[in-house]
Order: sequence, then C-alpha cells, then structure tokens
Amino acid sequence: MSAAFERRRDDGYVVSTDRTRLDLDTLHAQLRESYWSAGIPRAVMEASIAHSIPFGLYAPGGEQAGFCRVLTDTALFAYLADVIVWGEHRGRGLGVFLVECALDHPDVQGIRRFHLGTNDAHGLYERFGFVTDAQEGIQMDLITPIEQLWPREENGSG
Repeated sequence: MSAAFERRRDDGYVVSTDRTRLDLDTLHAQLRESYWSAGIPRAVMEASIAHSIPFGLYAPGGEQAGFCRVLTDTALFAYLADVIVWGEHRGRGLGVFLVECALDHPDVQGIRRFHLGTNDAHGLYERFGFVTDAQEGIQMDLITPIEQLWPREENGSG
C-alpha cells in the first residue's frame, strides 16, 4: 500500500488516508447507526479498517466529518465501502469529494472492477460511471444477515 494520501478543498475540508487521524469513537457511533452496518461491534469496525484503505474526511477545524474505505488487491478488484458524511456536514458536495478521492488513490489506478453496494445513493455513484447490474446474471454474492453476525443488544449498545 502507498504512503498517506491527502487531498484538500478550497473551503478547508481534507480527505486523508492517515489512520492516526481517524476518530474511531465518532466513526463507530456513525457506522452503528447506518443501515449497512447497524450495530457493528467496535472490534469488527477496527478490523475492517485495518484491512482496507481508510479515507477520513476532516472539516476545516480538523474534526472528522466523514469516512469511506476501499478494499483492494491493487491490481484487478476494489470495493468501495462505508461511504458516510456526518449529518451536519451534508449538502456541501462532500460525498462527491470523498468518492473522488477514493477513486483517485494510487493503489486503485487501473482496477478492472470497482464494486459497491447502496440502497439510496445511486445518483452519487452514477456520476462516476458506476452502473447497476453491470453484468446481470454473472455476479453473485453470499450475504450473511447482519443480525446473525452481531445481534443488537437490548440496550442498543454493543
């Protein structure tokens, strides 16, 4: 994997792959409430970050404002995951900036297949050339329901 990668917007927002900048407490709180990783245990989140390229989005003051990560073999395949911008920072084109940065990373240049999954952000990804069912009838998934992996505790923590 390459050294830390960073991009800055004119308004002061920054995307960086520097793992030491990630606010894991806030990130965990955000991901636990998302539809794609509801209730994710902190240890699982940390393992997923350890085995991927993490992209932290930071506001002009330095606090974390979003996140995504890329899993890749750096040659043929990449998967874009966990794209999220914290609520108070939405509506500023930061999701686009975050995805642009992920797609511009040196370790994913020349990738044959870049994959992702989304329930509600098709328009965001289509602007980058992603299409739904690009090879219908060819791709398959083995999906284990989240509830089987990490059941939510009665009190909502975990």
